[in-house]
Amino acid sequence: MVYSIKNKLPIKLYKEMYRIRSTEETIAQKYHEGQMRCPTHLSVGQEAVPAAFSQLVKKDDFTVSSHRGHAHYLAKGGNLKSMIAEIYGKKTGCSKGKGGSMHLIDLSVNFMGTSAIVGNSIPIGVGLGLSAKIKNTKQISFAFFGDGAIEEGVFYESINFATVKKLPVIFMCENNFYSVYSPLDVRQPKGRSISKMVSAIGPKVLSCDGNDVFQVYKTINKAIQKTRNGEGPFFLEFFTYRWLEHCGPNYDNSLGYRKKKDFDNWKKKDPIIKLRKKINKKFYPTLKKIEQEVDKEIINAFNFAEKSPFPKESEAYKGIYA
Repeated sequence: MVYSIKNKLPIKLYKEMYRIRSTEETIAQKYHEGQMRCPTHLSVGQEAVPAAFSQLVKKDDFTVSSHRGHAHYLAKGGNLKSMIAEIYGKKTGCSKGKGGSMHLIDLSVNFMGTSAIVGNSIPIGVGLGLSAKIKNTKQISFAFFGDGAIEEGVFYESINFATVKKLPVIFMCENNFYSVYSPLDVRQPKGRSISKMVSAIGPKVLSCDGNDVFQVYKTINKAIQKTRNGEGPFFLEFFTYRWLEHCGPNYDNSLGYRKKKDFDNWKKKDPIIKLRKKINKKFYPTLKKIEQEVDKEIINAFNFAEKSPFPKESEAYKGIYA
């Protein structure tokens, strides 16, 4: 199916994916300058899930994420300038320059934080869902994580509790098949389906091609409708793939932990190219204009970060909670 400009959704999805991709690629390009002193976990290749999410989530819904959280922060409405400034360790960053890439937060849009500890934010997301149920606010709590977090005990405790209490929580698993350098088949029994395993715990479960933005949109939308109607938690599994190294700005296929053939096959499934092919070519000038606007926004964000001041030493222990 080829979509026309009359349907605004494909254009909005394209813009969000392009914005996320370009931001991450610019971070990768500039990382070697040495001004971003924190580790960065980029999500180039995984843009379809956050883009679809951005068009469905409400501002007052809660969201938490993991170490690979830039895309989720932006999709929830987080401020791009504040995010880049945070990665630069500047006072104008969303965490005042103290958190870096893996600790992003923006309470103004209920993005409640990312965490460097695998699986650590999942119970926080469940707690936020519990608060929404107690207060009857009709909010949903979204918890983003990767397939590696499925192997943490807190995941099972959290999803069991959410299911028993019928909480408005949607568990968003971006399965990119690797935990650092370890593929699924050396971490879990061969042939295991994560979705089928989780369904045995009790939540409603859906899975789809995480690189097809329309499939992702329909899957998230279905879960939102049912969860908001009080039907309890959902577990969503999206099959996708990261192009760059686990941590850092480079390609790492030379390490040999994943096959070049697999990498090339996933690059052919580029979610941005897949969407572009579904948009009528006569509207490509509109897409070009969007790209130019986004590129300008990103340049301004990096200029803002570079010019912003570092926090003072006297502010080191302000806003720190443990």
